[in-house]
Amino acid sequence: MGGSSAMWLRHSDRVPNQPLTDLMAAFLEERHLATLTTLRSDGSPHVVPVGFSYDSADGVVRIITFAASVKARHAARGGRAAVSQVDGRRWVTLEGDVRLVTDPDGVAAAVAGYTARYREPRARADRVAVEIAVDRLMGSGFADRR
Repeated sequence: MGGSSAMWLRHSDRVPNQPLTDLMAAFLEERHLATLTTLRSDGSPHVVPVGFSYDSADGVVRIITFAASVKARHAARGGRAAVSQVDGRRWVTLEGDVRLVTDPDGVAAAVAGYTARYREPRARADRVAVEIAVDRLMGSGFADRR
């Protein structure tokens, strides 16, 4: 059998964290969109494009959204989620436990992260945030190209 093979991993069999390198950290500050994957109640993936910020000091991904969104409903149930950012051969996936944030300080932190990376979002009375407590990081394409 040629080429590379993939192996499905159960939650309990997760591979160890890759270290967040300086090149990966810089990539996560560039202005790119990503995909957010959450799980529907039947276990199937729900994948949507999102803008996000990553707080490397706290190991938290933050995504702003509105309360009635599918991603907010999925985050309110808890479980696992992943954000994956791709640009050419460079990619980083940040995975972890997900939760819905509704408190004003938590939502403000998500808005501040979004504003710093993209632009100031429109005001919304129903703004909430999705947070992922990152416990698994995967990435590729960051080798020194000297």
